[in-house]
Amino acid sequence: MHSRSTLPARFRRLALVGAALATVTASLPAAAVADTGDRGHHPSDRGLSAVIRYTEYGIPHIVAKDYANLGFGTGWAQAADQVCVLADGFVTVDGERSRYFGADGAPDGSLSSATRNLSSDLFFRGAKDARTVEALLATPAPAGPSRQSRELMRGWAAGYNAWLRKNRITDPACAGAAWVRPVTELDVARRGWAVSVLGGQGRGADGITAAAPPAAAGTGATGPAAAGPAAAGPAAAGRAAGAGGSPAVPDPERTAEAARTLFAAENATMGSNAVAFQGGTTANGRGLLLGNPHYPWQGGRRFWQSQQTIPGELNVSGASLLGTVPVSIGFNEKVAWSHTVATGVPLSLHQLTLDPADPTAYLVDGRPERMTRRTVTVAVKDGAPVTRTQWWTRYGPVVSGLGAQLPLPWTATTAYALNDPNAANLRASDTALGFARARSTQGLADALRRTQGLPWVNTIAADSSGHTLFTQSQVLPRITDELAARCSTPLGRATYPASGVAVLDGSRAECALGSDPDAAQPGIFGPARMPVLRDAPYVENSNDSAWLANAERPVTGYERIFGTIGTQRSLRTRGAVEDVAAMAARGGLTVADLQRQQYADRAPAGDLAAADTARACAAVLADEPEACRVLGAWDRTMDAGSRGALLFDRFWRRFTATVPGAEQWKVPFSAADPVGTPNTLNTGAPGFAKALRDAVAELRAAGIALDAPLGRHQFVVRDGVRIPVGGGTEALGVWNKTEPVWNPAGGGYTEVAHGTSHVQAVGWDGGRCPVARTLLTYSQSSNPRSPHYSDQTALYSGERWVTSRFCEKDILRSPELRVVVVRG
Repeated sequence: MHSRSTLPARFRRLALVGAALATVTASLPAAAVADTGDRGHHPSDRGLSAVIRYTEYGIPHIVAKDYANLGFGTGWAQAADQVCVLADGFVTVDGERSRYFGADGAPDGSLSSATRNLSSDLFFRGAKDARTVEALLATPAPAGPSRQSRELMRGWAAGYNAWLRKNRITDPACAGAAWVRPVTELDVARRGWAVSVLGGQGRGADGITAAAPPAAAGTGATGPAAAGPAAAGPAAAGRAAGAGGSPAVPDPERTAEAARTLFAAENATMGSNAVAFQGGTTANGRGLLLGNPHYPWQGGRRFWQSQQTIPGELNVSGASLLGTVPVSIGFNEKVAWSHTVATGVPLSLHQLTLDPADPTAYLVDGRPERMTRRTVTVAVKDGAPVTRTQWWTRYGPVVSGLGAQLPLPWTATTAYALNDPNAANLRASDTALGFARARSTQGLADALRRTQGLPWVNTIAADSSGHTLFTQSQVLPRITDELAARCSTPLGRATYPASGVAVLDGSRAECALGSDPDAAQPGIFGPARMPVLRDAPYVENSNDSAWLANAERPVTGYERIFGTIGTQRSLRTRGAVEDVAAMAARGGLTVADLQRQQYADRAPAGDLAAADTARACAAVLADEPEACRVLGAWDRTMDAGSRGALLFDRFWRRFTATVPGAEQWKVPFSAADPVGTPNTLNTGAPGFAKALRDAVAELRAAGIALDAPLGRHQFVVRDGVRIPVGGGTEALGVWNKTEPVWNPAGGGYTEVAHGTSHVQAVGWDGGRCPVARTLLTYSQSSNPRSPHYSDQTALYSGERWVTSRFCEKDILRSPELRVVVVRG
């Protein structure tokens, strides 16, 4: 049962909360060990309970006796806000999207890069049939997940199921849908595994499921949904080219450029900024942290806010990715941390030399090894099941490409196998728990060293004693520069320097990945090899490599697979370093300074190029003097009220998309001045004039005034109301990143695809409570009937914040306090 109460009188609130806490902290039956089988049963919620205190904007503060009970309360609360998105994700990891939504539909991209439901299902059903996650759950810690992590997963599934049992779904996205159903702890673990392999096997899902030996090309599947070009997947062209043994060898230079583009931060749907300031730069000698992750605004890769408390054991506030249990980005009373998507490449390839007599066997030191066949069958809505074979090697699955632009054709002589060490990593929850229990930046570093659970992110942190930390501690294939030099194929000699994607010679056993003695699993780098910077006046990352985490103390000495050294930085990195270095030099910083930085909306591209563009405008647009005036008067920000921002934005997108980078600036990049170069816009570049003319014509055709305030034409619609949105695109270099969807017929930018998401500005003042301001830009619930569907989005539009209620006294003082006691 569960009870709800909204109490206006403070003493009644205190009484109710006290009773609820007593319920939670009383002795309860011991929780059972998590079952790792997949027998279709649902985890028992008998004896599980939690207290959820909701404060403003629907933020839950979850209190429980132990980890299973904490998971129970978290699963319940996530379901209340996001049941349809969660249910959709569980259909995905169960490999049943084609059954419910049709083979040709598209997943939301949150759990893999599969472009169709069929390839998504074949990928996840293949992992399910192979019992991949069961094996990881059975692996003893620290290589496998701890008992506490498994208890969290068990409790989360029970809490989610209990909410489904006891509540009516009001979200029209899934109300009454047959695909909304109870889950098991194994489903929760599978979802966590999917997040871990997003940069590896998940990125190659289409290529793994489309790969077929040349004699079988076009015949690798049965059933009507397998027929036709759509079923062949994005690597079909490369695979077909290799059919019958024809020489379809990827061009090294083109493949290298495709790999660079594939892994480039400017093309990613996830990114982030974060900065930590050391005590010497702050007003009170304590640390400060501003975290600004850039994630999708819709679908299963949204963040969700909570505070999680086990009295005497754990007390942490922050955000979790949907369907995961612990807080991944957050703070406690002593330390705060955020993550940024790292430049380390979490996969590698082995080029296989095939047995001339059998394209499903490959040679290692001259001896043939047969590939392992995995036959996978997927149910399809309104059609016969589809069966397809996947092929596995000692290095990993055979893959026919990484996206449509990077084919890796399987010919009679050659195939490619994908190595993803995160396919053996189910430790992210333990890293998050280690962070939650840490008392300092050193404690965070210790947790990373013990668990090595982060698959594709950096960590930036500050603590109440004034320390800072940057570390790129992620799970990466152990590709040293020496190994790449010794074992790269001709293709790898092009791709590795350009992108960090290694292509090693799979025919030589000596080219297998080695191991570091301090690594959590074979074939990955150990903690001692990670790029780290401690106690710098500031540490900052905006999705470039570790090199300029602090411009005055460059980080060097790491292997190429981690990222580049001495190369051109993005405009977002350059602008961020300029901003935070100036803040650190000024000193006396407080949380209020972090808040100002978040909403400054400065466009570094505008500072570098707007004046030159305005000067060149008259010669290009003699018949459009207003455009030149607007560009000249623009304030160089992407604030919602900024006039001229939209015109420059539309011009700049065209200019950077059509003019090669080397031709955009008169002064080229210099490693001696990486923040200041390149500079001086090349207005004589071919394409400059056309980009400017086309931008003006586009706005005129759409009926948009050239000097209209940005927020009038960059907005989201929630509950029928337009909500202006500030911020700017990656190419402009804006800290407050917004990647909107252009719909001129609808009024301009009418939705946000991805960008600023869960923001936190955290410091300490010597008391027991951290000084924290947070914001979840897209709000806590995706249910349009929820009161928390757009409330924080309105705050974001107004450049406002939520004052975090971390300590008990602050939670109990909330004017919107609502207490829910949930029990199995």
